[in-house]
Amino acid sequence: MKLYRFLSGDDTSAFCHKVSAALDKGWALHGSPTYAYDHANGVMRCGQAVVKEVEGAYSPDLKLGEQ
Repeated sequence: MKLYRFLSGDDTSAFCHKVSAALDKGWALHGSPTYAYDHANGVMRCGQAVVKEVEGAYSPDLKLGEQ
């Protein structure tokens, strides 16, 4: 099965580490990153979709971050 996650966070090195950790666990980038200004908090936010092929059948109970 193919799993999908959308990672998001403030545009800081912590977000880059979040994406790097997902890549290290076998996730692959899917599409381009996105950026938007969060007016409520006054910061730039970014996001990146990642996908991963794993064994088994999909269930909404899966903990995607643990895959």
